[in-house]
Amino acid sequence: MTKRSDAIEDEVCTTQRAAELLGISVSSVQQLVEAGVIEAWKTRGGHRRIPMRAVLRYKEAPPGPASGAAAPARGGPAGRVATVLVVEDNPMQRELYQRQFAAWQLPLHLIFCENGYQALMAIARSQPHILLADIVMDGIDGYEVVKTILADPQLARMQIAMLSGLPEADLARRGGVPDGVVFFAKPVNYDELRGYMKACCAQLVRSQDATN
Repeated sequence: MTKRSDAIEDEVCTTQRAAELLGISVSSVQQLVEAGVIEAWKTRGGHRRIPMRAVLRYKEAPPGPASGAAAPARGGPAGRVATVLVVEDNPMQRELYQRQFAAWQLPLHLIFCENGYQALMAIARSQPHILLADIVMDGIDGYEVVKTILADPQLARMQIAMLSGLPEADLARRGGVPDGVVFFAKPVNYDELRGYMKACCAQLVRSQDATN
C-alpha cells in the first residue's frame, strides 16, 4: 500500500462524509454505527467521528442477500440448522441483520422477505423454526403475519419475535405483544438478539433429541 493510501486510511470523517462516500443516507450511517457494523466514536461535543478505514472496509465488503434470498447456514451438524425467516421492509435493516448473523457463526439458515405477503408465502413453503417480524409494513403488516401463525396449530412450535420502534402506547392500541411472542425494540440490541437466537437453536436441538 502506498503512503498516500495509508494517509487516507488514517483520516477520520463525519457521518455526512461517510454517507456521501457510501451513497447512503446519514441516518443509515448512524444505524450502522449504532449496530457496531462501522466503528466510530463521539467527540466531547457529541459529534460522531468515523475512521476512514472503517468506511472503506464496509464499502468493499460483499453485500448481503437480496430480498427473498436465503443466506447459507453456518456451523452445526446436519439436521441441526434452524431456518429463520426475517420479515423487514427496510433494505438497510436487512443488510444489518445479514452482517450481524454472519458474524455470530450460529447454525442458522436465513430467509429474507420484505413484506407480509412474501412472508406468508415463505412460511407455507418452508415452515421456518424462527420468525423475526417487523411490525409496521405496507399491506400485510407484522401483526397480521404473527396472528396468522398463532391461529394455525401446525405452526405452534415456531419461535416468534416482533421488532419495532413503535412507542408502548401505539403497541397497546394494536393489542400489545401476543402471548408467547418475544419483543425487541428498535434500534435492536444485537447482544440481546444473539442471546435469543442461541436459545432458539438450543431449544431446537432439545426438541429433535426428544423425538429421536
